[in-house]
Amino acid sequence: MKVILFCHSLASCWNHGNAHFLRGIVRELRARGHEVGVFEPEDGWSRTNLAADQGAGAVDAWRRAYPELRSTTYRSLPDLDAALDGADLVLVHEWNAPALVAALGRKRARSTGFVLLFHDTHHRAVTAPEAIGGELLDGYDGVLAFGACLRERYVADGWAGQVWVWHEAADTSLFRPTPDAAPTADLVWIGNWGDGERSEELRRFLIEPVARLGLRATVHGVRYPAEALQELTAGGIQYRGWLPNHEVPRVFAGARMTVHVPRRPYVEALPGIPTIRVFEALACGIPLVSAPWHDSEGLFPANAFLRAADGEEMAGHLGALASDAALRRELIATGLHTIRARHTCVHRVDELLAIHAEIRGASRQELQACA
Repeated sequence: MKVILFCHSLASCWNHGNAHFLRGIVRELRARGHEVGVFEPEDGWSRTNLAADQGAGAVDAWRRAYPELRSTTYRSLPDLDAALDGADLVLVHEWNAPALVAALGRKRARSTGFVLLFHDTHHRAVTAPEAIGGELLDGYDGVLAFGACLRERYVADGWAGQVWVWHEAADTSLFRPTPDAAPTADLVWIGNWGDGERSEELRRFLIEPVARLGLRATVHGVRYPAEALQELTAGGIQYRGWLPNHEVPRVFAGARMTVHVPRRPYVEALPGIPTIRVFEALACGIPLVSAPWHDSEGLFPANAFLRAADGEEMAGHLGALASDAALRRELIATGLHTIRARHTCVHRVDELLAIHAEIRGASRQELQACA
């Protein structure tokens, strides 16, 4: 089968967590013998910022980490006739230019040769519905939403005829335990400061508990203002800047624990959806403590990680993990089992191919009924 993906970037994961999952999906599809073509804008926001922050060579460094992955860059709009030639399945990630999203829908409306799916992994459909709604998705066969609550919004607003839940997951060919690594820190947090969507939460669930316990802690990420850097330093936390995603397993292996601090829009507007870092951390076998979010879909059993309702409870959990090796082992075992049984890119490709078969089967039945 020939699969085509249009995304913001496969090459850059600079403040672009969606690249993590998409890389894993492309890798798994290719491993199964499918032909995969990926298209991304050459001047995408993440790619441009990576070059500005780390130098032009950083944009190409991902090829050494993912030698089997390639993407084709374009300016303005790609040549869609050439890109779609022979395609069986076309995935369009939500972080694409609206003009491209609409143009692909028009192409699908004039062709029965491929299945066209919109892949949404953001809160815009809830917090900024004008960016998604209307006629933007005309012609699409359906939507892949990364959580049930997001699916419900699409269905309720009538934006798409068919909507499937397609959660993100861990690329376990990359994210896996490193048993022989000796931890050199108590805690590591990998994430971006962002646009004020979790500033208070980071203070309450990361900076203050770490300072209170005197833990050896490091932080990796981008877009930290001067004030945030000062707060990290005051809390005794080392800030180490941007970290390419392929180096995350090594960094997780060097710490005894990590935390999950979701952005406020996801907690408030899209309950039940974790960030991909939860999947990746558990896949690497590092104990995790999460700030509040409601696992409304039951993605994880209670003892896959610890949950903290407030800063006081976070400090208690972190202190317990720092001193209790048996507790760490219990969380690691449950987390690893959960990921391997339910939340890998292998599972998600199985789901994707089943959705494609379902759509194709329905299309054949409709054609036969009209004959």
